[in-house]
Amino acid sequence: MLQYVLKRVLLTIPTLIGAAALVFLLMRLIPGDICLVRLGGGGASFDPKALASCHTEIGVDRPVIVQFLEFMWGAVRLDFGTSMWSGKPVIVEIAARLPISLEIAIMATVVAVALAIPLGTISALKQGTWLDVAVRVFAIGGIATPSFWLGIVSVLLVLDLTNWIGGKPWMPPIDYVPLWQDPIHNLSMAMLPALTVGYRYAAVTMRMTRSTMLEVMKEDYIRTARAKGLINKLIINRHALKNALLPIVTLIGIEFAFLIGGLVVTEQVFNLNGVGRLFVQAVQNQDYTLTQALVMLTVTVFVFTNLAVDLLYAWLDPRIRFN
Repeated sequence: MLQYVLKRVLLTIPTLIGAAALVFLLMRLIPGDICLVRLGGGGASFDPKALASCHTEIGVDRPVIVQFLEFMWGAVRLDFGTSMWSGKPVIVEIAARLPISLEIAIMATVVAVALAIPLGTISALKQGTWLDVAVRVFAIGGIATPSFWLGIVSVLLVLDLTNWIGGKPWMPPIDYVPLWQDPIHNLSMAMLPALTVGYRYAAVTMRMTRSTMLEVMKEDYIRTARAKGLINKLIINRHALKNALLPIVTLIGIEFAFLIGGLVVTEQVFNLNGVGRLFVQAVQNQDYTLTQALVMLTVTVFVFTNLAVDLLYAWLDPRIRFN
């Protein structure tokens, strides 16, 4: 087991180095100039000396190889430089936005797992019944409904409900307060976005759970377990569900990693200053330094999420450790 873990951990190093090189090169191929944006446009509306001075200030006039080596050394030290647009350290810009996106991603994952695995399992065990149909309709609705529309509807429903009950409309707060400082304020802000994202997340995972459970329940070892007289609950929990979880764990990991930087629309609907909105602002302002740091953050989350999934694979199926 230890050899398997070390092997998977060491594989993350070349993956991150290759991703960093690719991100750096792609950012340099994107057309546009941050200095033109800072100086107010193109044409003759600015002094060419000011443009050259801006290039020198942000360091883009140096050789590309020098910029790349500085970027790699900074990434090792978690120092991604200074934002070309705001002038603040990139790590400060990200640190101010990451807790919001991370909290919503974790809460949405908890909601998705709590809904998807029990309902998907029940749907598979009750195949063809009204309960199976109800779960499938619930799942299809989550996949077919856009998250931004569901977010808008949830806000309007809460407004109407609070207005009808208490006479005073209620809106979730938009200013972020850490959970340990004011749990009620924090959960009031994150609850609706987490439920909105978690519903779609659960719908996808629910269908995967149902499909894998149906496949596993037809295996020979399930029939053998029943022939040996094991109770149904033991067969489902110890034999069927544990083996069915392998593709489900992969899906949950991929969805969680995507949520770290993929909540752009949800953050826009609920007016949250998370990583997704920061991503859009960095691209709009042609802030190469901040954009490549955000891309590296997303890549790092994907890499370590895949690492966690691989380790869970080894725990769920011991045969994987020897491959």
